Amino acid sequence: MTFDIVREFLGFSVGLLYLWWEYHANPKVWLASVVMPAISMWIYYSKGLYADFAINIYYLVIAVYGFIIWTRGSHTSDSGEKTAQPISHPTPMVWLGAMLSAGVLWGAIWFVLVNYTDSTVPVADSFTTALSIVGLWMLAKKYAEQWLVWFIVDIVCCGLYFYKGLYFYSTLYCIYTVIALLGYRKWLRMMSTQ
Repeated sequence: MTFDIVREFLGFSVGLLYLWWEYHANPKVWLASVVMPAISMWIYYSKGLYADFAINIYYLVIAVYGFIIWTRGSHTSDSGEKTAQPISHPTPMVWLGAMLSAGVLWGAIWFVLVNYTDSTVPVADSFTTALSIVGLWMLAKKYAEQWLVWFIVDIVCCGLYFYKGLYFYSTLYCIYTVIALLGYRKWLRMMSTQ
């Protein structure tokens, strides 16, 4: 067993833990959001997935932001005290801003990959990276529809990582694809009881 396979399996294991905590809207998801990128950065860089490598820097930063929002909250209760952020739906303007941001990011990242790297998969790598940036921000805001964004990212990543020979990660993202649909339904149920 090579060090690359051990590293990928470790990332796969932390990824499953991340998914479990995200599914249950547990703030510990942000702990995994620090550990998994640290592992993944090595893997992605060695496979020439430069946008995926770079987004993991963003993941580390947003993990701190998400943890603060989820635990200390930006939500004010009826009694005037700060509480943990509740699960909610994004407004149409938030959706529009998120999709425009994803489009601009996709184009910008694609341009960088094509012109400044030796990436062999600039379209897919930039697409999943752009949507992941938006999806993680939506997760930090606790929008239920973040699961729909992840569903799209996960489907593309299944094929992309298989193509790049990252079989554990491809399997992980196939699992993520199924859980994204289940997670969306669960968060909608949780939202109705909060």
